[in-house]
Amino acid sequence: MSFPDWPWRHWCAHFASQPALRLDDESLNWQQLCERVDRLATGFHSQGVNEGDGVMLLAHNHPQTLLAWLALLQCGARVLPVNPQLPHPLLDVLLPQMTLRFSLVLNGAFAGLPALVMREEPGHYSVAWQPERLASMTLTSGSTGLPKAAVHTCAAHLASAKGVLALMSYRGEDDWLLSLPLFHVSGQGILWRWLQAGARLTVREKQPLEQALQGCTHASLVPTQLWRLLNTPHPIVLKAVLLGGAAIPVELTLKAREQGIRTWCGYGLTEFASTVCAKEADGEPDVGCALPGRDVRVVEGEVWLRAQSMAAGYWRNGVLLPLVNAQGWFATRDRGEIHDGRLTILGRMDNLFFSGGEGIQPETLERVIATHPQISQVFIVPLDDAEFGQRPVAVVECEPGADITQFPVWVNDRLARFQQPVHWLILPAELKNGGIKISRRALQQWVNASLKG
Repeated sequence: MSFPDWPWRHWCAHFASQPALRLDDESLNWQQLCERVDRLATGFHSQGVNEGDGVMLLAHNHPQTLLAWLALLQCGARVLPVNPQLPHPLLDVLLPQMTLRFSLVLNGAFAGLPALVMREEPGHYSVAWQPERLASMTLTSGSTGLPKAAVHTCAAHLASAKGVLALMSYRGEDDWLLSLPLFHVSGQGILWRWLQAGARLTVREKQPLEQALQGCTHASLVPTQLWRLLNTPHPIVLKAVLLGGAAIPVELTLKAREQGIRTWCGYGLTEFASTVCAKEADGEPDVGCALPGRDVRVVEGEVWLRAQSMAAGYWRNGVLLPLVNAQGWFATRDRGEIHDGRLTILGRMDNLFFSGGEGIQPETLERVIATHPQISQVFIVPLDDAEFGQRPVAVVECEPGADITQFPVWVNDRLARFQQPVHWLILPAELKNGGIKISRRALQQWVNASLKG
């Protein structure tokens, strides 16, 4: 669907009294939502926010966060959502490149930028709907250096949503829980699917997942979360789950199906506004076919992409730096293979290392180790070694009471000898950093310092 106006205004014009949004215990229909957004946009504009201004939104998921996001978009602002747990020294280096005029900090303060406040004022302020206007700046994971900000238009976000909705049904009275943070592209993907579909969205602050999901039909989860939900005594009424973050065990998808839940998995990037390839989970290692509006090819083992959802560029000092190579494609640095149109991701080309002359792709080992029932997350990182060059070390997050000393025995007949980790370490809390992605560079530095210190 192409929108003649801001999507929330479009749905208000056609379905004003239909439920649109649940904010904790408050429910809003499309008309009520538009009225709230109008008053907030008027309040932001009176504080000086104009079309094209960069605004940092420093906030966890919260009802106010979502309303602020929509109101800032309606002001024509370029919104940079930031994880509140990012260290301030990193922000001090990063933010001067982002050309920002204001900051909006919920439940805290940030020095260095003029501060906006959430203030509703009478009025209906709105700039014209221009889907090609730059709308969001999303930080990449920064696993190989300083994070970059991928800039998307509303049109690109909606194109991403259309592709996913061509595969997954989400409409009418369906309700998707905003279970991922808006400072991550996967959280933004949920937001734009809601706006594209005109369905319902739920935002709840800091509630246990079983409680937050009450009344929801759709959710974006990692496999560990779904395992726990399926084993909880509380009834789960979900219809569909979009899984990410790890290998998807067949037993998990079968158990979910027995409870009436269809599961989907895929492959996505910040630069492409979330999902690029997806499929209904079937236990096979591929990530499915390219969704509508996306093109995928593999060149000399590297995955290349182009899509309607691609970012306009990386933002630096008021200039958009191009993403594409000389052939007009985005080279992902992911190793992959395509068979019968289905893409399999083998791992990051940057992560490959050699041990005694044998190539080790960390993700290959991680997929095997992650099937251990007590391991919820695993990273394989190289440890410098005088004899072998580098050796694999496993850093794991596991269930309470798990005996880490038994993990080497478990992998003994599952991994080749050169692939078996020479050390097993527990993932330290300080490296989780409150984000969805963990820096492999930081993990490698920690491992080498810990084992050689």
